[in-house]
Amino acid sequence: MAALLLTSALAACGGGSTAEPVEPKAVVVVVGDVPYGTGPTDDAQLKAHPAFIAALNADADASVVLHVGDIHSGKEYCTEAYDRTIAAQWSTFKFPVVYTPGDNEWADCHKVKQGGGSYTAGAISLLKDAAGNLLSYVGGDPIANLQLVRSIFFPTPGKTAGVAVDVHTQAKEFDAAYPADAAYVENVWWMKSKVLFLTLNVPGGSNNDNDVWYGAPTASAAQAQEIATRSAANKRWLDAAFKAAAANGAIGVVIQLQADLWDLDGVFTANAAGQNHIHEYKQFIDKIATNAAGFGKPVLLFNGDSHVFRTDNPLQPGSACAIEPSSGAAAVACSAATVPVAFGNGKVDAYENQPHGYSVPNFRRITVHGSTTPLEYLKLTIDPAANAENGTEAFGPFSWKRVKPL
Repeated sequence: MAALLLTSALAACGGGSTAEPVEPKAVVVVVGDVPYGTGPTDDAQLKAHPAFIAALNADADASVVLHVGDIHSGKEYCTEAYDRTIAAQWSTFKFPVVYTPGDNEWADCHKVKQGGGSYTAGAISLLKDAAGNLLSYVGGDPIANLQLVRSIFFPTPGKTAGVAVDVHTQAKEFDAAYPADAAYVENVWWMKSKVLFLTLNVPGGSNNDNDVWYGAPTASAAQAQEIATRSAANKRWLDAAFKAAAANGAIGVVIQLQADLWDLDGVFTANAAGQNHIHEYKQFIDKIATNAAGFGKPVLLFNGDSHVFRTDNPLQPGSACAIEPSSGAAAVACSAATVPVAFGNGKVDAYENQPHGYSVPNFRRITVHGSTTPLEYLKLTIDPAANAENGTEAFGPFSWKRVKPL
């Protein structure tokens, strides 16, 4: 029944000023960075994944799943067979799956640890098995792997994975002045319970795909073009989605992307230009901050990438913050003792990693738990009648709790 309700709600949402019928309350499930392996031969989580999906299917409250990307770890190869295995597992979901790709399934496929290759003696050497076959799809070429992900998980523009329902997609609703934006079938928006949800293809771990492919001395023209085209498309889609939120009378906005825009990922040393490893995310934070402030209602961002459950407002210095101190543990207040040093070189407040003068009190982000067991999902409840203070367990019409089903 939940899937049927979502189908009608998504089909009814459209441009202009007519909002979809409002459901009294809705529950959305959020996961990310799952299933993960510790290496190319570790398939323990992959084998456990069907049971995890069955547990989500058994949740009588759930109506849709959001997957924030990274369908395998950064130590596993990028292969067509693996991607199709995940797609086959997702086909067993009893409700729609709204998915945004992570770096591990495309942007970082070029790396040695993912079976790509390396720049050696003036040329790129691709990794092969004993039989001479490439370890990763097209030698880990990021553009080819993104196209593969699109062909498998987004075969029909404007339809979700899992149970197929209608969503708005940039592939169909792009600015005619920027025809290249039509490639971004993975960027979508939809509404439920008067909340607008949107996705952006922002890969984590690689500073918006700025880790030079194959470790070459400089980025190729193809990589530079990839970054520029996708970044511009993302920003236009973000603007368009917030305009749709205002036109449809949305009471809140949920942003879904992969990258933890504030996680230094253990890379604390600035490059030659004095930029740290999250420098290229600033352009998206600027856009999010501007749109959220203009919207003036609760804006909630979900990301994966850094794997540790955390909730805070990094667009406001000193915001209320909670984090899981160890895998699967109940969240506690963020402190020097609970925030991993690898997150921000000892900084507790995420704002300090991107301190650009933001002051947006109507914003909150949640990093979903991922990569390690116990596998868990986050239940997001939307109650249009609620108006909670911006805190670590609820905000506006939103409240959330972590669930470990296995």
